[in-house]
Amino acid sequence: MIADTTKAIEATKQLVDAVPFLGGSVSEKDYRDALALVDYLINHDDESPLIDFLAAKIADYEDHSEQFAGFNKSVDEVPVGVALLRTLIDQHKLSYADLKEEIGSKSLVSQILSGQRSLTISHIKALSDRFGVKPQWFL
Repeated sequence: MIADTTKAIEATKQLVDAVPFLGGSVSEKDYRDALALVDYLINHDDESPLIDFLAAKIADYEDHSEQFAGFNKSVDEVPVGVALLRTLIDQHKLSYADLKEEIGSKSLVSQILSGQRSLTISHIKALSDRFGVKPQWFL
């Protein structure tokens, strides 16, 4: 047991030396290096448990760093339904005109996405049918 503990401690020290971000470094360089490492691992070893460790540290850093405070605030202010609609539009490479059946005119889609208008129940039902998602995801 002691030998295994010693090995684990030494391996942890080596890992933190190689990836300082895992050891709590909050430098911009170490953050960027961690992002690059996750990208590399996803492309070359997507089963690596290191991805999960790094992703958790990156998410924590992005949630609490002053650098991301403005972005996080703006994301928090976007209604969930609008954020989901934006994501679906991007994923399906749609134009505002492509949502005529579900929402109506391009200007109405634009008003919803800019926060000037809200999604109605009929919009939500039509969008959930079109994209195969649960209506409550828009709420």
